[in-house]
Amino acid sequence: MWVGLVIASALSMQSLAAQDKNNEKKDEKPAAAAPASVTSDSTTEGTVNVGGQVIPYKAVAGTLTVGSTEAQDATLGLDGKTLPDAGKLPEQATARMFYVAYFKKDGGPNRPISFLYNGGPGGASLPLHMGAFGPRRAVTTDTQHDEGAPYQLVNNDYSLLDVSDVVFIDAPGTGFGRILGPDKEKAFWGNDQDAHAFDRFIRRFLTKYDRWNSPKYLIGESYGTTRNAILAASLHSVDLNGVVMLSQILDFNNNADGQQFNPGVEQANALALPTYAAVAFYHHKLPSQPAALEPFLAEVEQYALSEYISALMQGSELSEARKQTVAKQLHEYTGLPVDLLLKADLRIRAGIFSENLFRDQGTAVGRLDARYLGPDLDPLSEDWQYDPLINAIVPAYTALFNHYMRSDLKYGNDQTYKVFATEDGNFHWDWHHHPAGLPPADYPVGTNVLPDLALAMKSNPRMKVMLVGGYYDLATPFYEGVYEMHHLPMPKSLQANISYHYYPTGHMVYVNQDALKQFHLDLAAFIKSTERGK
Repeated sequence: MWVGLVIASALSMQSLAAQDKNNEKKDEKPAAAAPASVTSDSTTEGTVNVGGQVIPYKAVAGTLTVGSTEAQDATLGLDGKTLPDAGKLPEQATARMFYVAYFKKDGGPNRPISFLYNGGPGGASLPLHMGAFGPRRAVTTDTQHDEGAPYQLVNNDYSLLDVSDVVFIDAPGTGFGRILGPDKEKAFWGNDQDAHAFDRFIRRFLTKYDRWNSPKYLIGESYGTTRNAILAASLHSVDLNGVVMLSQILDFNNNADGQQFNPGVEQANALALPTYAAVAFYHHKLPSQPAALEPFLAEVEQYALSEYISALMQGSELSEARKQTVAKQLHEYTGLPVDLLLKADLRIRAGIFSENLFRDQGTAVGRLDARYLGPDLDPLSEDWQYDPLINAIVPAYTALFNHYMRSDLKYGNDQTYKVFATEDGNFHWDWHHHPAGLPPADYPVGTNVLPDLALAMKSNPRMKVMLVGGYYDLATPFYEGVYEMHHLPMPKSLQANISYHYYPTGHMVYVNQDALKQFHLDLAAFIKSTERGK
């Protein structure tokens, strides 16, 4: 997703449906596509005003080609062509990855540089680029679906260019990038394959632009946080100064919508409860409205990991009396009817919560940001039908980005920009993962990259991690991120390297201008405090 599809950085419910449909056809061999010609990089100049500071910059829009294996990648020059002395190798898949880099003029090779990307999996970096930290920002009305075009693109007062050069990277098969060669989907569409492609991209970028001695940061959103963990552990000879986790999911056992596939693992139910409470608080659906949000959430968090999870872990041994007591307390925290909670056996998936909070009004609650509401497509549904946030902002972001690329950055006139890899019609993600530093598991396990982030932090004990989220995010509940950080398999002393920042918004915290302003201040402070390894 910008949220992850099955997750987290889920991009959209349309993307989920597309993935399900395509998974049914995963054994079909897609027709080979003719290789597209490589468009030359485009370099332009501009200025952005951040906090009264006018920052002149150079923008480069282009692609870097990476191989699907380390051996193959070593045979490719920075122009993507095979080096003359490489010898003859078997044909392998390559990814031409699209990026837009912004360099402060006269910033020098030692200026901090941040690599930003969204999630999906299979999503482009469009939201972070247009909504958060590029030099131009798309204007949308928070919690509302605006009228159609023309939309407004303005100077971004909160661009990250005041403290860091920024590079927006589109995942293989998205943006203006393309994947090519035999078995190209298998080569790049998977947890480890994707992270290794980003690894090779970053190392190539550092070489091309002579930025090896710059302070370096990874900023990933949603599935991008999963990528962050694998990437931080896999980057060769790169000590990162900082990693920013926006709307995190590292252990997919914590998915607020996947409990039916993982019975007996109760933590996802408990970790989602504080978000349900926050959403019910926001919409005034609680039987008794608390005076303030954060003290209320602290109470719910304590209940979630004590009485609530204890009751769930009893399973069929839970007494009827205690079950009734817990259901009544859940009603106080979520606003859902007691009979519904009992019928659900005290276990409420995020989709069920969303569909039932406004059941009597025929209103759907946003998954990525539950502050967003819309007409329910099916009043009888018990799960997500669509996401009002996606429908509200993606048209504006897409229209403005396409216009901006061609008019300002002078790139892509004869090409299609793919927001989602699902647009290829054959998208299938390989969820298998071999955690870095561990021997292969003897049996199948779910995607869990906690070991990868822990290894990166142990290997580089000066690296700092910034956890960011929104209270109203039903895709990657905020308390899930807190829980994951406190369960990293590493020395307790390294917990001091993690900072926590939460805002009264949803998955894409930056859609609210006040939250974006604070996020920028917090992130700028994070970079300034770590760029010299402080």
